[in-house]
Amino acid sequence: MAGTFEVYADKAGEHRFRLKASNGETVLASEGYSAKSGATDGIESVKANAGTASQFELFQGKDGKHRFNLKAKNHQVIGTSQSYDSADGAKNGIAAVGRAAAGAKTVEV
Repeated sequence: MAGTFEVYADKAGEHRFRLKASNGETVLASEGYSAKSGATDGIESVKANAGTASQFELFQGKDGKHRFNLKAKNHQVIGTSQSYDSADGAKNGIAAVGRAAAGAKTVEV
């Protein structure tokens, strides 16, 4: 099911996006961009790369939690997941990004 990309300005004035699944849960969040066009370009990169398993990097943080990054073809990180208690949970999150990004609309919040 398609999700929603939300574009917003953070407290520091940087532009970011987050991908929300159809249930409203955030499944991917971006870094900050100085221009809104950077965030919208990032959304297009998510759409282009979310369907390719090799573009995801699964890792375990120092806190023992599992996360993943979605990377562009140039190996730059496009977005990062929330924390998961298990690797299987993170893998389910990767699948959720693929489902949510396909056909997702973009809104400004």
